[in-house]
Order: sequence, then structure tokens, then C-alpha cells
Amino acid sequence: MQPALLTIILNFRTPDMTLRAAETALREMADLSGEVLVIDNGSGDDSFEVMQREAQDRGWLSNNRFRLISSDHNGGFGAGVNIGLRARMSDGRRPDYYYLLNSDAFPEPGAVRILLEFLTSNPQAGMAGSYIRGVDGEPHRTAFRFPSIAGEFEAAAKTGVFSRLLKHAIVAIEIPKNTTQVDWTAGASLMIRRDLIEKVGGFDETFFLYFEETDLCHRARQAGWQVYYLPGSEVAHVGSASTGMKTWDRVPQYWLDSRLHYFTKTHGRLYAAGATLSAILGGILWRLRCMVQNKPLESPPHFLRDLMAHSVRHMFRRAPRISDEFPLSTVATEDNK
Repeated sequence: MQPALLTIILNFRTPDMTLRAAETALREMADLSGEVLVIDNGSGDDSFEVMQREAQDRGWLSNNRFRLISSDHNGGFGAGVNIGLRARMSDGRRPDYYYLLNSDAFPEPGAVRILLEFLTSNPQAGMAGSYIRGVDGEPHRTAFRFPSIAGEFEAAAKTGVFSRLLKHAIVAIEIPKNTTQVDWTAGASLMIRRDLIEKVGGFDETFFLYFEETDLCHRARQAGWQVYYLPGSEVAHVGSASTGMKTWDRVPQYWLDSRLHYFTKTHGRLYAAGATLSAILGGILWRLRCMVQNKPLESPPHFLRDLMAHSVRHMFRRAPRISDEFPLSTVATEDNK
């Protein structure tokens, strides 16, 4: 009997692109035992109605291979995915595997099957991610080490001598050419074993956006699971279609909140302060170098100022309670008729 696979796609105000991602996923799952579940993550527009109408016209709602769920609020990426992680298959079964696919990501032929077969054949592997490239063919680095104090300094300083000295702390590793165990990988195309979710829980909903998959992979590592990057599974990715990251005027508050929560949760408040100080020192060195060499900053406007202000504001605040339990969200309504 084939393992049951549930593909989860979040939509936030990009219904046409989400439908394209769903169509690609349905194509790749044609000979697999599974379903595609699209969750409208509190878009507050007509996204759900548009997708429901299109799905009906395409005949997707007649064979229990496609479902739509509408959340009444946007709790962030992790909260939205947790709705899917709590869902069952149409026949009431629990999925054996969950496949997270971004609404702006499109698997190439065989990409989903490669992830599924790898996890099925490697019981110690809890998660497996794909090789991601832009729709223009440009490779994206999506295989990573866990963030650290040294890694924060290296990323901010952007200087060859420091990068060579701290090469083992660089967060984004060179794109692996072969199947490789990594610390964490991006959630744009990520397959997760149900046993892992049952053991470590779903996504921590304290993260609104960013760092949530880093945290999940960190908890998986602590629980004894391995995370792999599979270059043979290829996915085209537009990138930032819902978040608008490429056009940010400034780094948003939720990114700073997520970064701080990750370091505090995984290493404690003192380490988090050290990571922020390290990033600030590295950033100052980079700016001095840019001034001397008349180079462009190539960083978000006012980033250092915002990082320092955010750190000061949270220095004396009571840290959020860190829990080992991550209940899965239930705020959703389903309509698969």
C-alpha cells in the first residue's frame, strides 16, 4: 500500500499563482496516494472564492484529490501550515507524510516522488527539501547551517578574511551537488514525516514569518531526526510573492521578532544578545569598508539602526514563555463541495 501524502499550500492574496502551484502538485501526485490541500491564510479578499470557483470549473473538487480550507485570520506561516498538519485525508486517514509547497513554487517532473521515496527508504530522515531555483534558472541557496554568533558576524561583515576564518559558521552553505544532510532547509518545498510532527509538534506559532522552519529543524535535530537536501528534486520558485521581501523599504518588525525569538529560544537571552551584538559589530565593519572603498551598502536601509533599537526595546522585557508543546491551530472552515 502506498504511503498517504498530503500536500499543503498556503495562499495569501495570490490566488492565481496558488492555483498554478496546486495544478503542478496535482500533476506530480497523479500516480501517488495523496491529496492537495490549499489553505487561504486569512487573505481578507476574494482569494478563497476565486480559488473555489476555479477549482470547481477545473473539476478538482469531484475526486477527493483537492480541498480548500479558509482560515478566518492570518496567524503567519507556521499557524497556517499547522492547520494543514492537523487535517486528515478525505477518507479520515492520517497522512504518512506532509509536503509543504509555497504558493509561488512549481515542482519539476519527479520532484515530489524523489522526496517521498527518499524518506520512505531512510527511516532516520525526518525531513527532506528540494533544490530550489528561480523561474529564470538562477539557483537559490536553501541548504543551511543553524544560525550562530559567529555566523551573524560573518554575514554582516561580508569580508573575505572573516568568511575564510569563519567558514564553518556560514549559514548558507554551497549548494550541494549530491544528497546531503544539513542543519535546515527552506520550507518552499519540504517533505516531513508524520512521525516527526507527532514527536516534536507542529510549527511554533510565535514566529509570524521567517525562522519557523529553522526552529522546527532544530527541534527535529534535538529529537534525533535528520534533515536532508536532495538536489535531484528540483523546484522553480518565484520568491517573496506573498511577503514582498524583494521590495522591502525596511526590515519589518516581525522579522526582527522572529530572529530574536529563535536565538532566545534555542540558546537563551544572553546568547541572543551576543548574536545581536555580533551582527552590529559586523555591520559597522562593513559600513566602514564601504565608506573607504566607495562601495554600495547592499543591505536594507536603516537595518543596523532598526536592529539596535529592537534589541534595546526588548532588553528589559519579559521573554515569552518557551514551551515544548506546539498545539496545531484549528481556526478554519473547510469547503470541498
